[in-house]
Amino acid sequence: MPSGWREVTARQPWRISAKLLIISSVVTVIGFSAICVNVMLDMRRGEEALASQTLENLATSIEADISRNIEIYDLSLKAVASNMLVPELVTVSKPVRQLILFDHATTARHFGAIQVYDADGGLSIDASTLDPVPENRSDEDYFKIHRDNPDAGLFISRPMLFRGAYSIVLSRRISDTDGGFMGVVAGSIRFSYFHELFERLNLDPDDTITVLRRDRTIMMRRPFDLDIIGRNLNDRQSWKADNLQVGTAYSGQGPIDPTARLYVRSGDAGPLFVVAGKPLAAVFALWQKEALRIGAVVLALVVFVLASTLVLAREIGRRAAAERKLEEMATTDALTGLKNRRKFDAVIDVEWRRAMRQRTPIALLMIDADHFKAYNDTFGHQAGDQVLVGIAICISDSVSRAGDCAARYGGEEFAVLLPNTSATDAFKVAETIRAKVQGWSDDQATSTVSCGIASLVPTSGMEWSILVAAADKALYAAKANGRNQSVVASLPALSLAA
Repeated sequence: MPSGWREVTARQPWRISAKLLIISSVVTVIGFSAICVNVMLDMRRGEEALASQTLENLATSIEADISRNIEIYDLSLKAVASNMLVPELVTVSKPVRQLILFDHATTARHFGAIQVYDADGGLSIDASTLDPVPENRSDEDYFKIHRDNPDAGLFISRPMLFRGAYSIVLSRRISDTDGGFMGVVAGSIRFSYFHELFERLNLDPDDTITVLRRDRTIMMRRPFDLDIIGRNLNDRQSWKADNLQVGTAYSGQGPIDPTARLYVRSGDAGPLFVVAGKPLAAVFALWQKEALRIGAVVLALVVFVLASTLVLAREIGRRAAAERKLEEMATTDALTGLKNRRKFDAVIDVEWRRAMRQRTPIALLMIDADHFKAYNDTFGHQAGDQVLVGIAICISDSVSRAGDCAARYGGEEFAVLLPNTSATDAFKVAETIRAKVQGWSDDQATSTVSCGIASLVPTSGMEWSILVAAADKALYAAKANGRNQSVVASLPALSLAA
């Protein structure tokens, strides 16, 4: 195994563990946050659905009450329109006529008296008196509608001031047996009815109840504003009919004021429909409190987890650095900075097996300082150590591949392992080292090296000790031939060639 690669693998476990710790913590935080956000969004949707259902029930109940009263009042109008065709009506006295026409007429505190207008719009009969004050309603919309449209049926007017009170007028056409226009029967429902109806409800101050005609005319609204009553929403370009279909809900700014509300519309059963609205701030008030509480707890947990992760990652980094330092101390020669013998043995074992599997050559240089003992005895151990350091520097400068391994083999002897290297290329490296040592030295007689080179492709059954022995014999040959030279071992016969 290349020495550089082994250094990386020695560092990776701790580095990867720190990264995995940080990544896993971040992923956990993101996942947990996503779950919490999803839960809070579900809670929000639940609050909106509950409020929508409540508003729908409210709008439906109000619409049902209004429709029921309109239907009851309409029955009285139908009865009067039908009784107007009784032939004897013109011959009886006024009290009897009142009894015939209005015997089944509905009377209530908020219902106006029923009146009958002739074909010219003049008031002819009034349920509240035998002698009505003359008046003419031919200019009113409800009169024109019935006069010009025989099939108008029940017509509900825009809110108006009718007989001294703000009301909506309900009217029907009176037709003769041939379908000819005989006049209009009309009655009214006063605003007081709606006020009393809304007061019975338990509503917040900013909740709204709007009663509309089919053409989207506002008939009544709570909170009450006379300037709004009678407006038609078709004039509002920003508020289309599609915004709020039958039985649906809408969230946002409404057509009347800028307050964002949840609006729900009642069904289509009656002549009028109801829209109930509640401010979104009130709809989500409880949810916002819960969301803030949960968000604060989640944020605190996130900060705690991330802070703990960073502390643990830092400690793992420190431990990894200490491990690397210990490993470096255990595998590095303290004097020269090269790998020591223990590290070299581990590397050559791995690279030998690799070369055997891949059937690639592996080369070994055995390098020895010439006349080192004599130099050491003459100049002292410190000077000798300087020579060894210089040789180590020359070796390191000449061995640059990541997979190469340069080591101090013992004493003044060095070893250089060159994976996937032929004998020729290994010889060039050895000569480069020898030349650098010779050029670096001021005294060529004492600071030169001899190199033994061996290269082979290992096969099954071979041990790497064969390579070491061959390089060692080549080194002895270089020394025997006069030193300061490189010799390549001839394998497998191990004959020596200079």
